[in-house]
Amino acid sequence: MTGMVIFTVIDIVLLIAGLAFYLFWVGSLLARIATNLEECGRTVRDIVGHAKLIGPGVEHINATGGVVAGALPLLYGMAARRPAAAAPGCSTRSASRRSSKGPVRPPLPP
Repeated sequence: MTGMVIFTVIDIVLLIAGLAFYLFWVGSLLARIATNLEECGRTVRDIVGHAKLIGPGVEHINATGGVVAGALPLLYGMAARRPAAAAPGCSTRSASRRSSKGPVRPPLPP
C-alpha cells in the first residue's frame, strides 16, 4: 500500500512539473508574439504617416499613369513598324542577316 501512495505522489509531482514547463514554454512564445505585434503596430503607424503625406497627390499620380497607359498602344505601334530603309551606317548585309532570323510582324493599323 505504501508503494502505491509513493508512486501516486511521484506521478502527481511529474504531472505538475510537466504542466509548469508547458506553461512556461507557452508564456515565452506568447511574449515573443507580443513583441512582434508591437513592432508591427509601430510599422503600421509609420506606413499610415507616409500614406497621409502621399494621399493628396494620388489623383495626380493616377492621372499621369492614365496618360502613360493611353500612350502605350501608340508606342507599341511605332516600335512594331519596320523602317523603310536601313539606318545610316548599316550595311545591307547586316540588315539581311537581321531579317533572316524570323518573320517580321506587320505594322499595326493606326
